[in-house]
Amino acid sequence: MIEILNRQKKFRIDLDRFEHLLKRLVRRYELNRPEIVLAFVDDPEIRELNRKFRKKDKPTDVLSFPLNERGADGKFYLGDIIISVTTASARAAGLGHGLERELEYLAVHGFIHLLGFGHGRGHEAEEEKIRQALFP
Repeated sequence: MIEILNRQKKFRIDLDRFEHLLKRLVRRYELNRPEIVLAFVDDPEIRELNRKFRKKDKPTDVLSFPLNERGADGKFYLGDIIISVTTASARAAGLGHGLERELEYLAVHGFIHLLGFGHGRGHEAEEEKIRQALFP
């Protein structure tokens, strides 16, 4: 199951768009009904998560928490993706594209991390392949 949460109030987000995006990624990687959570938050919330889990006391654009394990309930838990819409909005303005596109890029970035790709270990190449396939 894919669960999309909007925990911020400042920006309107088409949650169906992101459910569709994650479903496309699940099909692309032939994952069998994984449990995924995608949460949209604001800077204070992601800053707290970044401080707690990465020991970095500052906001960031996206965090991924891969699980990659089967629970006692038999479900496969891929993991969670947390995106700061506040940071994404500032970044989108600086890059000259819309907020929704930036959020899509960050969702893909986080998803690739859930699959086990790390920076410098194939992440960038894999992300670029997906971007070209999904956002021509």
